[in-house]
Amino acid sequence: MKNFITTLQHIWKIKDLRNRILYTLAMIGVYRLGSTIVLPGVVPSVLASFASNKAHSNDLLGLINIFTGGAFNNAAIFALGIMPYITASIIIQLLGFAVPYFQRLQQKEGESGRKKINQMTRLLTVAITLVQGGAYLTYVKSIGAISPNIPVSLFWFSSIIILSSGTVLAMWLGERITDKGIGNGISMIIMIGIIARLPQAIIFEFQAQLNQGGMLTFVLELAGFFIVTMLCIMVIQGVRRIPIQFAKRMVGRGNANIPQSGARDYIPLKLNAAGVMPIIFAQAIMFLPMTVAQYFMGNNAGAQTGGLLRSLNDPFSTATAILSFLLVVVFTYVYTALLVNPQQYSEYLKRQNAFIPGIKPGKDTADFIDTITTRVTLPGALFLGVITILPKLAHAAGINQGFAVFFGGTSLLILVGVVLDTLAQVESHLLMRKYDGLVKSGKLKGRSGSGMQIGANM
Repeated sequence: MKNFITTLQHIWKIKDLRNRILYTLAMIGVYRLGSTIVLPGVVPSVLASFASNKAHSNDLLGLINIFTGGAFNNAAIFALGIMPYITASIIIQLLGFAVPYFQRLQQKEGESGRKKINQMTRLLTVAITLVQGGAYLTYVKSIGAISPNIPVSLFWFSSIIILSSGTVLAMWLGERITDKGIGNGISMIIMIGIIARLPQAIIFEFQAQLNQGGMLTFVLELAGFFIVTMLCIMVIQGVRRIPIQFAKRMVGRGNANIPQSGARDYIPLKLNAAGVMPIIFAQAIMFLPMTVAQYFMGNNAGAQTGGLLRSLNDPFSTATAILSFLLVVVFTYVYTALLVNPQQYSEYLKRQNAFIPGIKPGKDTADFIDTITTRVTLPGALFLGVITILPKLAHAAGINQGFAVFFGGTSLLILVGVVLDTLAQVESHLLMRKYDGLVKSGKLKGRSGSGMQIGANM
């Protein structure tokens, strides 16, 4: 405890770090305030009544509400949160793998290309927000949450503008945090939305176990949550280091062979190179049957088919768990193959006059990296698949669904990843000022890791 207080004192002494942390907290406060301001013309009591309906508490909309920190169920100005921006970023990133023009922007045009991509992402975000805003207002209207005293046309026009402005403002807040605050702003906005629901979920679970006299069970649940979190940290930071060596070269007119700077390095192949993207892609694929399920729920003729689709609409059902596990494993391999290009690694090493000891340059190097990547990806893919279905297993074990969601899936991975990245930045500020780091031994690493970064990040 004493060391913790000392570390906080060191953080407060560094003016630049202190200002960045305070600035980040201020931007987060603005975002959380916007998550409580309801759209004009919406009746909050109707929304609260619908959200408390158990029949709708564990569907896809409940998961979206978690990512927006409750703003979705509140019909707030930040109801769509930062998710349209994330969708736009994913689309632009996928275009970078498939379209040569976007490949040039990402890999060859440097800072000017990055600015063009950012501008395209912002414009695409606005377009996606307009579409999702219309769908969201349709959802609000379907539950009867629009006041009858306001003209429908005026409500739609004003609300779509407000929702779009809210998403753009949330995007701007994230960019300000990245520039002047601490951590990645967009990831921080998502994390704050998720973590805002965590205390309420823990308190609800505590009260439920207290009423049932199962305090030991509650302690075991917290212990299980801690263990799962530690496993996520291990996987996020886990890398397979491929050693590389730089060839010696003559310097000046002397006879001495002086090694190139950084003569020994390594290629870090991450155990989970795909991050949370496979889970996001799997959830996107699940949108289709869930939408169809909503259609069949009120259709007696399609009752049999609707029964299967309704099970897919429940994130805690067995059918959803099996399908999600398979999709995540497949998408992990697909996305890793897009990110890690063995041929690009081989060419980069050749340009840098470097090689892997015992492996011939060229095709042999590419084949070697491809083999190692395939082997490393298997445990990472299986782990992501298990993490995806852990909420289902936790719910089956008797944990309430609000708390079970945090036992795995995108929520836990985002929480762990963003916290690690932020703490890594804080530690870098401490070490630059000759202070001790946040850990006694070694160095805290974020998701980016260390070593020679080759491939998608070049």
